[in-house]
Amino acid sequence: ELMTGYTMLRNGGVGNGGQPWLLRWSSRIRLTWLSFTLFVILVFFPLIAHYYLTTIDDADDAGKRIFGPRTGNELCEVKHVQDLCRIRESVSEELLQLEAKRQELNSEIAKLNLKIEACKKSIENAKQDLLQLKNVISQTEHSYKELMAQNQPKLSLPIRLLPDKDDATFPLPKSNRNCRLHNCFDYSRCPLTSGFPVYVYNSDDYSFGSSLDPLIKQAFEATVRTNVYVTENANIACVYIILVGEMQEPVMPKPTELEQQLHSLPYWRTDGHNHLIINLSRKSETQNFIYNISTGRAMIAQSTFYDVQYRPGFDIVVSPLVHAMSEPNFLEIPPQVPVKRKYLFSFQGEKIESLRSSLQEVRSFEEEIEGNAPADYDDRIITTLKAVQDSKLDFVLVEFTCKNQPKASLPTEWALCGERDDRLELLKLSTFALIITPGDTHLVISAGCAMRLFEALEVGAIPVVLGEQVQLPYNDVIRWNEAALIIPKPRITEVHFLLRSISDNDLLAMRRQGRFLWETYFSTSDNVFSTVLAIIRTRIQIPAAPIREEAAVEIPHRSGKAAGTDPNMADNGDLDLGPVETEPPYASPKYLRNFTLTAMDIYRNWNSAPGPFHLFPFTPFDPVLPSEAKFLGSGTGFRPIGGGAGGSGKEFQAALGGNVPREQFTVVMLTYEREEVLMNSLERLNGLPYLNKVVVVWNSPKLPSEDLLWPDIGVPIMVVRTEKNSLNNRFLPWDEIETEAILSIDDDAHLRHDEIMFGFRVWREARDRIVGFPGRYHAWDIPHQSWLYNSNYSCELSMVLTGAAFFHKYYAYLYSYVMPQAIRDMVDEYINCEDIAMNFLVSHLTRKPPIKVTSRWTFRCPGCPQALSHDDSHFHERHKCINFFVKVYGYMPLLYTQFRVDSVLFKTRLPHDKTKCFKFI
Repeated sequence: ELMTGYTMLRNGGVGNGGQPWLLRWSSRIRLTWLSFTLFVILVFFPLIAHYYLTTIDDADDAGKRIFGPRTGNELCEVKHVQDLCRIRESVSEELLQLEAKRQELNSEIAKLNLKIEACKKSIENAKQDLLQLKNVISQTEHSYKELMAQNQPKLSLPIRLLPDKDDATFPLPKSNRNCRLHNCFDYSRCPLTSGFPVYVYNSDDYSFGSSLDPLIKQAFEATVRTNVYVTENANIACVYIILVGEMQEPVMPKPTELEQQLHSLPYWRTDGHNHLIINLSRKSETQNFIYNISTGRAMIAQSTFYDVQYRPGFDIVVSPLVHAMSEPNFLEIPPQVPVKRKYLFSFQGEKIESLRSSLQEVRSFEEEIEGNAPADYDDRIITTLKAVQDSKLDFVLVEFTCKNQPKASLPTEWALCGERDDRLELLKLSTFALIITPGDTHLVISAGCAMRLFEALEVGAIPVVLGEQVQLPYNDVIRWNEAALIIPKPRITEVHFLLRSISDNDLLAMRRQGRFLWETYFSTSDNVFSTVLAIIRTRIQIPAAPIREEAAVEIPHRSGKAAGTDPNMADNGDLDLGPVETEPPYASPKYLRNFTLTAMDIYRNWNSAPGPFHLFPFTPFDPVLPSEAKFLGSGTGFRPIGGGAGGSGKEFQAALGGNVPREQFTVVMLTYEREEVLMNSLERLNGLPYLNKVVVVWNSPKLPSEDLLWPDIGVPIMVVRTEKNSLNNRFLPWDEIETEAILSIDDDAHLRHDEIMFGFRVWREARDRIVGFPGRYHAWDIPHQSWLYNSNYSCELSMVLTGAAFFHKYYAYLYSYVMPQAIRDMVDEYINCEDIAMNFLVSHLTRKPPIKVTSRWTFRCPGCPQALSHDDSHFHERHKCINFFVKVYGYMPLLYTQFRVDSVLFKTRLPHDKTKCFKFI
């Protein structure tokens, strides 16, 4: 059947009647076979292939599998092959580029090597030229020294010649009344380099010593013990001093006995030359007992002189010694304002004995004008003053009869009335105080007149002296017309008009000058004795002894690595200050003109600007400062040299004003246990031009940390230990300060170098002023009638804080040794106000305001610890300080100013064709 079917299928499915069935059956067979075949292929073939392949892999090495299963890492490597190929191509390209660059750099290096060789040759040539220039300079300096040696022979100090003790070859004058320095003073005992040694006799060794007033004797001995000129070696002394008065009446020795004791002094040398006899008066009734004593060639210093006794330029009129053993209380002294007081003028006195009255002689005023002067003008004075009092035009008080018993007085002298306290109360209410000189014109000065002058100056009453023949105390060195009115007695009828015509400003200036005279020359025994010595020393032209400096006790410290320079500090911005001095530390010259200043500058000081700081050629303190080179005259009669008298353009800039070609300043920084802030401030000073030294005043009893490393800023840093925590230590004249200029700066101040440099240059042209950055001012509080301290921004200022300010070292001496102690005590009490005190002092002496220099508003350092000035009590204390200082000075010395100093080209837009000039301005 199969064959039949197959045959039938092959023949086209044609059969005998069964052909359709056959076709259906063949189709079914074909589908079954096809399905079976596909099943076999899909199931068994993969199994056989897998088995076969597995068998082959197992037979080979496991590391050489080709078809076996692979790990995950191997599969990843396969995936990243193409990525790695691409990366390799990229790296190859970069390497090719680097190689090209390397070849270019090699070529450039070769070219630079050639240039280096050329530069080395140029350097060698420059070294040769420099060596030749050095040789030329050395030869020039040698030639200059030879020329200087030829034209200026070497000078050495003169050999001191001391005469023998019994030297009697000194020529005698015709009369002791003709004694002057040239014929009665032995200059050989007082060489310029002697230092002006003074020997003081002990009055207790002589019988008249028991007759001296105990208070005067005790005060004199205390003053002698502290005076720098006093020596115990009488053989080298220049001047010999003996105290003979004031003597007590009951035990006063006879004139002959006193004369014998004076002549028996061991160093009297027959005529008493180079001796000074001092007769101090504590009372107005002191008698002139030396009048009948032969004093030979000895100088006399007392308060009472007759014209036949007084030798101008030789003897000395001294002020009375009222405060013998007590210091004056400045708080009890009345203020100098208001200018006008209750009474226009006042006078109280009684004349016990007088000459013949001009009224008794029945002389007319016309006859007196023709030259027939009356014997005594006192009657006319009485009549005129009473007429002024009766006119009621002004309140005046004149009394010519004492209510109580008048004080004893000399003939023709107006005796004082009442007690001292009563007289002072009247003078406190008086604008002017009349002083009528004795009617006897031969009496040039009396103790009573000197007492009236002392009391008037003490309480601020302007003295009006009637009698031009009078010789006021220290009249040969003090310009009395700046503090008093000296009017001839014939002008008594014009006195009222004259007193009313004086302006308030002139009145205040005269009162202030009188207060200065009283404080400086009259107030204490030290002032009186020192003034007497200063007059003699100035007359014989011997320089003053240097004032003492504060010895600096250094705290050992370690210096670390060199400090870096803050670019913000060293960058000058748009302020070009021209060339700077890059020299090593250079101290200010000392004693530049010490042997010529005494004789040369007295006249200059007398013709200088008004004000107590300029009027007088000396003070009793007479400080010639060890670092002083520019303040001329003796003591406070200082005058700065120059003031900008230099060249122009580049020459002016190079000379920095033409004052001093070379000069540097010292930074004084006060600190208290703020080591990190201090180190940062010191580092900011690195590279600062003109800096000589930094003196760190360590104000804490706790020493700095032992492991603290101090920065190396290129100049010495001196850490000074203080005895106590006091803000006054900021202004002590430390001996380590070797420059005239001092930059007082707080440890948290933040100033740029260009600001400091410009401030220093401004100070060099205004050396008598405080020059600084932070300005403040004082204001009057109307509701409370007191002064206020104000730190708000304003268009005017009266103070420059010394937290960042330049000032002269001269003021450090005055602040520490001359300024009233009450002010320094106030500073210690509040631990505040030392900067206000310094501004008061300088303004009081110069009558000038400080100078503010433009800053970039960077005074306080951001991020520093809290300062004392941020406390609210800080301002309340400063209010109290200002009012207290005003009481001590008697007036408000601070002066307002709207002046601020900028650089010449500060914020100036220059054309391009003018920029070359910028470097030379």
